[in-house]
Amino acid sequence: MNQATLRLDTHFVVAPIDRRIFSGFLEHLGRAVYQGVYDPGNELSDKNGFRHDVIAALKPLFMPLVRYPGGNFVSDYDWTDGIGPKANRPKRLDYAWQSIESNQFGTDEFMQWCKLVDTKPMMAVNLGTAGARQAAALLEYCNLPVGTAWADKRAANGHKDPYGVKVWCLGNEMDGPWQAGHVPADEYARRAYQAGYLMKQMDPTIQLVACGSSGRGMGTYLEYDRTAVDYCWDQIDFVSAHRYSENHRNDSAWFLAEGTEIDRIIEDYDGLLTYVRGKRRSKKHMHLSFDEWNVWYKAMGDKHQRGNWKEAAPLLEEVYNLEDALVAAQYLMAFIRRADVVKMACLAQIVNVIAPILTNEKGVLIQSIYHPIAQIAKLAHGQSLMTLVDSTKYKAGDRGEVAALDAAASYDPANGNLAVFLVNRDPTKALTASVRLADVTVDGVSATCLTGKDVKAANTWEHPNAVAPKPIEVEQPEPGTLRVTIPGPGMVSLSVKTTRR
Repeated sequence: MNQATLRLDTHFVVAPIDRRIFSGFLEHLGRAVYQGVYDPGNELSDKNGFRHDVIAALKPLFMPLVRYPGGNFVSDYDWTDGIGPKANRPKRLDYAWQSIESNQFGTDEFMQWCKLVDTKPMMAVNLGTAGARQAAALLEYCNLPVGTAWADKRAANGHKDPYGVKVWCLGNEMDGPWQAGHVPADEYARRAYQAGYLMKQMDPTIQLVACGSSGRGMGTYLEYDRTAVDYCWDQIDFVSAHRYSENHRNDSAWFLAEGTEIDRIIEDYDGLLTYVRGKRRSKKHMHLSFDEWNVWYKAMGDKHQRGNWKEAAPLLEEVYNLEDALVAAQYLMAFIRRADVVKMACLAQIVNVIAPILTNEKGVLIQSIYHPIAQIAKLAHGQSLMTLVDSTKYKAGDRGEVAALDAAASYDPANGNLAVFLVNRDPTKALTASVRLADVTVDGVSATCLTGKDVKAANTWEHPNAVAPKPIEVEQPEPGTLRVTIPGPGMVSLSVKTTRR
């Protein structure tokens, strides 16, 4: 059996945890919007067409923001198609996913839906085939009081009060040749600066996210980011990073060490942002928005990515298993550990499309990745704690020898609540983990364990709880020490009530 020790001291703080790292992403893609969040005529939907069961399933994820409407979709999207009387809204070709967009769900519907889910909008503007003027018009429609043309149009559409959208993405993946309107970094930087200038002149309270790299495998990785961040430094507040984890090689030991790659990406961006700040001799601190992250590798290729010019064709409907869930956990754990760098992050996506829940006409299926996300989002509050891990290593393919234990922890000084998240990455051996608390006494503790029969176990409509968390016992062999055994592989979440000594 593997062994590991995690040492924590609540005085050793990385940074406050920005709850926006638990945000989500909704794109006009496949069945994410239509038959996902919006399904008029279904008995499970309200009078406006919003699915009650989807809303109920999403609320426990505690998403502070939802990014919308894309994604690749936004780079050729005219947002004015999705407002006004529905009978007058045009059907359009969606070149990103070779689909037909009905525009029956648009900006106003999204704002209404956000209120029902207890989340806030994170809007993306088209800087692919559109530009600064159209971006500013959308901001005017969303945020200005009546008295100007687009604000008056919002009021005429039945929404007098401004929506007050505070976070805006300046385009999407503009480094990618697959993106409508893809341009080199210097051209994108000019577009983003122009849009950002107009938007912040109109509403200086907003925060802006510039496009970074679409992935670490891009030939322009970090250089595209550096160009955009340096040029737009005075206008933007975040740069974005995207990553989708895969296990094409079907090597579980290698795949379960994915957290080491996530850590490296965050480290890369920390260095980049520090460099640009130093180069410009600036007092400003820029942060990372990891606004697309998830596991995605099974539902790929033309069958899964091309809609054949149909409406709401089922696309990217990934089925998630246990090892996928443990990799998803490692994303959020990395964001918590580097709370000094990552201030926003968006799970991509939330319904049907590479998502924690799937729908059919009769209900929802909770997928494996849902559970660690819900557990961490529920428990992680307050401050990120430094984690000192001493762990048995295991062989993770060409990633070399990797610590079997991945760990993250948070502490809320307001109430003394401590949360500890432990993933055993070794797919073949259980791990006994001891958590040693340097400066607090334990007043109470509860724990859950997420595991399954094997790494490929997945929830299905017939067996919806094949992968689900279950309560486990926590040993306290001595004061200030907690001990649990984590299956190989598996995840344990600890909720600890403490008092400082």
